[in-house]
Amino acid sequence: MYGTQSQRDLSLELPISRPSIHARRAKITVKFQDLYGFTVEGNVDDANILNEVREKVRQQGRAWWALEASKGANWYLQTHVSSALKSSLKFSNLVNAITLKKLIRKGIPPVLRPKVWFSLSGAAKKKSTVPDSYYNDLIIAVEGKVTPATKQIDHDLPRTFPGHPWLDTPEGHASLRRVLVGYSFRDSDVGYCQGLNYVAALLLLVMKTEEDAFWMLAVLLENVLVNDCYSNNLSGCHVEQRVFKDLLKKKCPSVYAHLETLEFDVSLVATEWFLCLFSKSLPSETTLRVWDVLFYEGAKVLFNVALAIFKMKEEELLMTQYVGDVINVVQNTSHHLFDPDDLLTVAFDKIGFMTSTNISKERKKQEPAVMAELDQRLRRLNSSNTNVDSGLT
Repeated sequence: MYGTQSQRDLSLELPISRPSIHARRAKITVKFQDLYGFTVEGNVDDANILNEVREKVRQQGRAWWALEASKGANWYLQTHVSSALKSSLKFSNLVNAITLKKLIRKGIPPVLRPKVWFSLSGAAKKKSTVPDSYYNDLIIAVEGKVTPATKQIDHDLPRTFPGHPWLDTPEGHASLRRVLVGYSFRDSDVGYCQGLNYVAALLLLVMKTEEDAFWMLAVLLENVLVNDCYSNNLSGCHVEQRVFKDLLKKKCPSVYAHLETLEFDVSLVATEWFLCLFSKSLPSETTLRVWDVLFYEGAKVLFNVALAIFKMKEEELLMTQYVGDVINVVQNTSHHLFDPDDLLTVAFDKIGFMTSTNISKERKKQEPAVMAELDQRLRRLNSSNTNVDSGLT
């Protein structure tokens, strides 16, 4: 668990001029497992940060248990109401809603995550609309079927969080495969897109059961995220990239202007963020803290977090001279954000307020340009294929 020191710690070289304590600690490499079984490699300071995070998680757990004791086990379900009913809400429900939003932004205790996510995301409601045997019947029905999606899934399974003590085992691969293949038949328009393997894998670790992970994936793709984000041409993802670039210009104008002079395309880092929902970029507990808010407040949260990563390293980014430097700064930052509060404080307190309505307007504004670009790309591809075929005949 946290703070467990590896036997492969690097030895220290002690020159005549003894380095500072911080410098010495920075050279000591330790390996430790986080709450979800991922092996993390860092220095002693990183391990100490994770110990502090673990204590924060305990404190948050006590806050949730106290509310359950005073308001009832499912008190948070009373807060999820439509805006049309707000005028008739009881004051206690409004208080619960404010309390819940603050609590979720501070993090849902890991033991409660499966229950709270399943309820507040809409997954429980979605599951209730079909027979209880839906998932098992689906898995049986698609067993042995081969499609382009199943072939790609089989190719990606060994590459999904390699080295994880459960995911990277025959049992873990089989479980993840059933979830992904099942969903590829549920929604043939999406089928399977690279990136979903990481999302589904992390859902499995949190939700504990395949069926619950399947329904969380379903509500994520069908209700929470933008349409067509995982379609064949990734049109939704392209729209998100354009919206993000526009928001970066508004929220971090100095960084945006500098990146423009370097001819840096934000999609070089942001595509993975929006397709994998930060699961490959952030430490697992930080990713799941982002998902806590994602499942409650919606996809706008992804923009807050993406902008925060650039905002946190504004001064360092302004010093970069090459595209590769920018990528290194961004990746090093995201990979070492072991304290979720460091990221989320910037995301919600320093980026500024963004509504889902405004984000939707931005998406609609960007859609025509994206569709025209994709159409032009398809025309060029078809023309190229026609020329090749003509040359062969």
